[in-house]
Amino acid sequence: MVNKLIAKILPYMPQKLVWQFSKEYIAGETIDDAVKASKELNKEGILTTIDVLGEFIKNLGEAEANKREYLEVIEIAERAGVKGNYSLKPTFFGLLIDTETAYGHIREIVAKAASHGNFVRIDMEDSPCTDREIELFRRLKAEFPSNVGLVLQAYLKRTYQDIKNMKDLHRADIPLNFRLCKGIYVEPASISYKNYDEINHHFLEDIELMLQEGMYPAIATHDKPVVEGALKLIEKYQVPKDRYEFQMLYGVTPALRKSLVDQGHTMRVYVPFGKQWFGYCTRRIKENPKMASVIMKAIFFKG
Repeated sequence: MVNKLIAKILPYMPQKLVWQFSKEYIAGETIDDAVKASKELNKEGILTTIDVLGEFIKNLGEAEANKREYLEVIEIAERAGVKGNYSLKPTFFGLLIDTETAYGHIREIVAKAASHGNFVRIDMEDSPCTDREIELFRRLKAEFPSNVGLVLQAYLKRTYQDIKNMKDLHRADIPLNFRLCKGIYVEPASISYKNYDEINHHFLEDIELMLQEGMYPAIATHDKPVVEGALKLIEKYQVPKDRYEFQMLYGVTPALRKSLVDQGHTMRVYVPFGKQWFGYCTRRIKENPKMASVIMKAIFFKG
């Protein structure tokens, strides 16, 4: 009840106060902020994936503007020599308004990244988007086999089968590249696992399937038991260190992140930025009220 109350109140709190929490986990409002944060991470031997905050737009004019912003982001980041790639949310380009228009915008962005020999990750959103985003990925993968990847969510009951269903896209020389995270959207129990141990079990089950098939898993977690489980699987299958990576969010569990980097594992940090940071934060809390108490602690005790 307390978490739900905080989730309702937070959108009406002064943005300056909320920023005291958010600045630990968001690079800033501009691409220059994201480039600066990325370069600092690069100095620590960490790769990045830059993401412009925003999703669920209201009209296709916004989609066009968002595409132009992403094209500019890629140009600026490449010119700055950032060691990293890019992530995007299809709803930011109108996926739920006009699928073909969204595809066209995202294709331009992937083509831009590909022209620099770089890569774009298609984020997975809530369950009404899942089939559309897998189909979008399939179309892009056919044209840009080395330049596009997809996010999958371990708490969805369908994910293990989704991995199997996409095996036709896998090539030994260009492996499927899936970022696996637990998932943050609130979904019904009929389609998602709810228990912590159950989610962790399926997370590692999905990773094992990817490793067995020779895919490239991007292991996105801050949960130490899951990290340890993934390391055991990597050792079990004798996976070379260039055939997987770990991923974490900007500002989260830096000690665990450093320990993996020190062991020689590839680490990539998600670097979000943008003027829509406030809406992003408050929306996330509405989706998952359990985050509210963590956020309030972070505001007053800094983590």
